[in-house]
Amino acid sequence: MLQPKKQKYRKQHKGRSRGRLKELRGTTLDFGSVGLQARSAAWMTANQIEAARRTITRYMKREGKLWIRVFPDKPVTAFPPEVTMGGGKGAVDHYVAPVRPGRMLFEVDGVEQHVAIRALRHASYKLPMKTFIVTKDVHV
Repeated sequence: MLQPKKQKYRKQHKGRSRGRLKELRGTTLDFGSVGLQARSAAWMTANQIEAARRTITRYMKREGKLWIRVFPDKPVTAFPPEVTMGGGKGAVDHYVAPVRPGRMLFEVDGVEQHVAIRALRHASYKLPMKTFIVTKDVHV
C-alpha cells in the first residue's frame, strides 16, 4: 500500500473541503496518451488507488505503461470502536490523497486506445469520485 516513508508531523488537521475549486496543477496528460481525470472532489485512500491500479494492469494484461499521478500523503486519524470522547486525537488510521476536480489520476500508454479506455473505465468504478477519460485529442 502507498504511504509516506516519513513526515515532518505525524498528524494533520482535517482541512476544509475545496471541492468547488478546480485543481491548478496536474491537470494535463504529461506522460501517457489516455488518462483518467477527476470530475468531482474526494479523498482517495491508498486502498482505492491500489484497487484501481490492479484493475488497470489486469485489464491491459500487464502490457503498456501505467502512471499513477496521485499519492496518499495526508494522514487520517481514528479512534477504535466503543471509546468514549476525550483523550486527545486518535492514532493515524490510514492515508488519503485529497483530489480536486481536474486532477489527472492515472495515465496509460503502450496499448491500443480502446483497451486503455476500457481499462480506465473499469478502474473508475473503484474510485469515490466522478471521473472522465481524456485522450490526447478529445474527451471520451
